[in-house]
Amino acid sequence: MAHKFEIYKDKAGEFRVRFKYNSEVIFSTEGYASKPSAKNAIESIKKNGPEAPTDDTTD
Repeated sequence: MAHKFEIYKDKAGEFRVRFKYNSEVIFSTEGYASKPSAKNAIESIKKNGPEAPTDDTTD
């Protein structure tokens, strides 16, 4: 699989989500106190991400 979500614990002990494509980290989330909260973040990204507009602030 070329892409995946990965839940991991950071140095502070918080759960974070990162999205990888071909082993390269594309983005990561804020820290969450619980694993279920991290899983909810993944579901929110899957649900809302495809419809998200692009905000180009380079103009």
